[in-house]
Amino acid sequence: MNLKTENNFKIPKSMSGLFIRNTIQIQAAAQKVWDALVNPEKTQIYMYGCKTVSDWKVGSQLLWKGTYEDQEMIFVSGHVIEIEPTQKLVYSVFDPNGTIEDLPQNYLHVTYQLFENNGITTLNVSQGDYETVAEGERRYQESFNNGEGWHPILIQIKQLVEED
Repeated sequence: MNLKTENNFKIPKSMSGLFIRNTIQIQAAAQKVWDALVNPEKTQIYMYGCKTVSDWKVGSQLLWKGTYEDQEMIFVSGHVIEIEPTQKLVYSVFDPNGTIEDLPQNYLHVTYQLFENNGITTLNVSQGDYETVAEGERRYQESFNNGEGWHPILIQIKQLVEED
């Protein structure tokens, strides 16, 4: 299979699609970074006040719950697709509060890949494929955030983990 590398990701050329990709290096063990990704008390700190709700098993529901105007609500819903603790997490995401029909083909996938080397963990994040979902270009532009993508969230994860 032909592979190209983008921000340390190995991506099959046939699956290039429209993705947002960001990478950061964190001075901490992969286990510590992993905890920040799946621990609801920690996700609430960097993910706009949202806690993750899941049992973190393949096929299980994953909800991102938060509060808006004193009302608890689900901001994002999805399912755990793949999980390899301290190495890889893939889950689907969908905004249940939008106007897009709640169908599997309208869900995006988020992939976290962690690589530890000498106490430094590289965290790669990918979100997409925007080419395959309803209103993909609009959703991509909103999430792309003028080129920032996941970068602001990754900076907060880095600060959280390195200060802990």
